[in-house]
Amino acid sequence: MKQLRMARLGAVAVGALVAATSAQAEIDGHGPDAWRVTGVAANDVLNGRMGPGTNYPVVETFAHDERGMQQITCVPFYNAQHYSAMTQAQVDALPPRWCLMRDTSLSKAGWVAQRYITPDGAEAITQTPTMAEPYAADANIDPVAKAQDLVREVYERQFQSENGNYPSPFDPSLAHQYFADDIVALLASGELGAHPLYGAQDFDGSIGEPQPDADHPMLRGMITIHVDFANFGQPQRATYYLRADTTKPGTPLRIFKVEHDGWSYP
Repeated sequence: MKQLRMARLGAVAVGALVAATSAQAEIDGHGPDAWRVTGVAANDVLNGRMGPGTNYPVVETFAHDERGMQQITCVPFYNAQHYSAMTQAQVDALPPRWCLMRDTSLSKAGWVAQRYITPDGAEAITQTPTMAEPYAADANIDPVAKAQDLVREVYERQFQSENGNYPSPFDPSLAHQYFADDIVALLASGELGAHPLYGAQDFDGSIGEPQPDADHPMLRGMITIHVDFANFGQPQRATYYLRADTTKPGTPLRIFKVEHDGWSYP
């Protein structure tokens, strides 16, 4: 199992965001003069990271409708000649592309997943989710990958809150970005009794990569994501169930149930 980071007494790490996949890769030095954020819900933001990957901390945020952004560079790096010489198999084998972006005022900059940006002026991605198959109307959006990254973001936020001056994902100001309303209310009540992520008062171990359920990653609109971890040497698993919240604008994916070994909430 891939271990993302060692953690002690509550410090856990993961991280990321996901949205619509770019239709084609932009070539460094040959792209548009301006870019905009795409595929981010109106009540959310796009995280800008210190480096090109989810293991880097978030240093900035861009608005869900940020426009006029400048692209400094992207990795993996390739120019038009490199790209045209690659086979489709080689292109498919490339890791997800990250781009260093700055806002129009040049006051902030950060690395973002390329799938969250599109040339400014291009047609916006239209999402018309349904209860049966959220995001099925747009083939560019992988709801399972989006759910997987939302769970990662919960762990990352928790890690940042325990290692710096950042709010926890269970803070009332942030919980609604990840959880359905009944879980948000339960978290606010303080009646859960154990830590929401690892089901214990203390933590000393390592967190694995969130993984979709092997047999039924998505079934009738419900997405299942597992997180395997070890706490004080004991292997454990937390399972997250997500679906589109039709009560919210844009019907975003939200966690509506969490199962630990022997107990669950809400």
